[in-house]
Amino acid sequence: MYSLFTVLFLLLVSLAAWLWILRRAVKPNPGRRKLPDLPPGPNPLPIIGNILELGQKPHQSLAELSKVYGPLMRLKLGTMTTVVVSSPEMARIVLQKSDQVLSSRTHPDAIRALDHHKFSVAWMPVDNQWRKLRKLCKEKMFSTQRLDANQGLRREKLRPLKEYVKECCADGQAVDVGRAAFTTSLNLLSATLFSVDFAAFGSDSSQEFRDVAWGIMAVVGRPNFSDYFPLFQLFDLQAIFRESTFYFKKCFAIFDEIIRQRLQGSDSMSKNDMLEALLAINQKNESELSFDDIKHLLLSIYPSDVGARDILTWPWRDEVDEHGARKVLMWTICGTRVSHHTYSGFQNTDEARC
Repeated sequence: MYSLFTVLFLLLVSLAAWLWILRRAVKPNPGRRKLPDLPPGPNPLPIIGNILELGQKPHQSLAELSKVYGPLMRLKLGTMTTVVVSSPEMARIVLQKSDQVLSSRTHPDAIRALDHHKFSVAWMPVDNQWRKLRKLCKEKMFSTQRLDANQGLRREKLRPLKEYVKECCADGQAVDVGRAAFTTSLNLLSATLFSVDFAAFGSDSSQEFRDVAWGIMAVVGRPNFSDYFPLFQLFDLQAIFRESTFYFKKCFAIFDEIIRQRLQGSDSMSKNDMLEALLAINQKNESELSFDDIKHLLLSIYPSDVGARDILTWPWRDEVDEHGARKVLMWTICGTRVSHHTYSGFQNTDEARC
C-alpha cells in the first residue's frame, strides 16, 4: 500500500515537473497582459519555489527574510504566489488602502470540507451574506455594549479557575496550565454562545470538546501539499481533507444536539446568548439564516476561541526570562512562594523551548 502510494506520488511530481518545463519552454505571447509588479523576494527554485526557505519554524524564517527583503516581500510557495506583510506599519498601510481587495481569502483544502468555505464568515467572499453575518457577530458578541455586559460573566468564569489553582497549590499538585486555560475558555465561550458550561476543572468531561477543537485546529493548520499544488487536491495525498471532514462532522453533531435541546426545551425563559439570537432570525425567515448557516457560523467561532491553551502558555513561557515577572504572577494567583529552581527547571523542559 505504501509502495503504491510512493510510486503514485513520484509519478505525479514528475508529471508536474514536465508540465512546468513545457510551460517555460513555450515562447510567451507578446500580446499577453503584463502582470503587476510584485514586492521583492528570494529567487524561487523550480517547481517548489521558496518552500524550503520556510524551514521548520516559518515565523522565525519569515522574520529573517524580512530583514533582507523588507516588511513587504514575495514568496513562491509551490504554484502559489504569496505576499508577506511582516510589520505593523506596513500591515496598517496595506489594510487601510486595500481593505476590499484583501478581504477575500485563499481557501486551504482543509477548509473546503462540508463546503465550509462557502458559508463561514471567516472564509466566504465579501458579499451581502458576509456583511450580514459580520454585522450579526459584531452586534451579538463583539460590540462594546455586549463586551461590557459580559464583564460579569467573564469574572464569574475566572473564579473557578482561581479556586482550582489555589487548591492545586494547597495540595502541592502541579497545575496543568493548558488544561485549565482550555476549561476556562471553553466555559466562557459556551456560556456566551449557549448559556451552558461544557467542562469542569479536574474532570474529563471536556475531553470530547477538547479533541474536536484541537483536532480542527491541528488539521487546518497543518502544511498541506495540495495547498501549494492545487492540481493534487483531487488525490488528498495527506488525507487532510478527509480528516477535516471527520472533525467538522463531529463538531456539527455537537451543535445539532445543542440546537435540538434548545428548540425542544421546556424552559420558556428567553436566554440572552448568541444561539438565541441566531434561532430568532431563523424562526422569522429560514431563507435569511438557515440551520446550516448557524452551524457554520458557530464552527468559525468555536475551535479558534477554545485554542486558548497555546495563547496562554506562550506568554507564560516568555515570562520566565522577565526578571521575576513569572514569580510575581505565581504569587498573585497562588499566594505561595516558589523557589528559583522551579523557573530554571521549567526553562529546560520541552514545553519551554520554542
